[in-house]
Amino acid sequence: MKLKFSKMHGLGNDFVVLDGVRQQFSLTPEQLRHLGDRHFGVGCDQILVVEKPTRPGVDFRYRIFNADGGEVEQCGNGARCFVRFVHEQGLTGKPEILVETMKGVIAPRLEADGNVTVDMGIPRFLPEEIPFLNDDDSIIHHLDVADDTLEISVVSMGNPHAVNVVADVDGAPVGVQGPAIENHPRFPQRVNAGFMQVLDRHAIKLRVYERGAGETLACGTGACAAAVAGIRRGLLDSPVRVTTRGGDLSIAWGGAGCPVLMTGPAVTVFSGEIEL
Repeated sequence: MKLKFSKMHGLGNDFVVLDGVRQQFSLTPEQLRHLGDRHFGVGCDQILVVEKPTRPGVDFRYRIFNADGGEVEQCGNGARCFVRFVHEQGLTGKPEILVETMKGVIAPRLEADGNVTVDMGIPRFLPEEIPFLNDDDSIIHHLDVADDTLEISVVSMGNPHAVNVVADVDGAPVGVQGPAIENHPRFPQRVNAGFMQVLDRHAIKLRVYERGAGETLACGTGACAAAVAGIRRGLLDSPVRVTTRGGDLSIAWGGAGCPVLMTGPAVTVFSGEIEL
């Protein structure tokens, strides 16, 4: 099977994007892992699939697969690449589209300056919505990781996040604590682990160890989760500039019951064809 694809990135968080509207295919986990392999395939953090919608009133269906072949609920940087892809491929001419995901509908919008703004929906905090094994929905939870007890905030942005505030994000033990948090037994569906350094009331630095992908250069839902957690903890005010190793995102959140708005770039690197 020959499959056309585009290689894209949002702040270095990179994707293989597949047109499932004009191509018919069904990929096995092994084929997905091959696509994501940086030595034997194209190489990416996630594979994004554009499909026809399965419900009325939306424009497309958005599916996300990690490089390990597992399907996940949401990806913010990918959502920005998604809207740029459907415009570049002539699949739509609408500046704002409605896209169904595994966990609901999002509304990405192509801005006049080339950036993309995505309405990421309302964040969720109840332990059962993460899911997180805990008796209450406190803003701060204590999590035992090896010999440390971390103070984390849990947020669902359609996918699960645990946000940890650190003094120096560059020196944070992301490679050690990241996988330990991701696979902690209190997160039955695993979790994305964020390490956030507060710079001022409107700025943070962030590193994220992503579930099923490892540390990436940027994580859109992780940036949303970190900004929301910081606002709830009284450390930040909206809007928040989130500086990742791949670049900056702008996150705005009006508080409880309000959706999170994420704005940032999306870039096409190249297009090609691969035989699977």
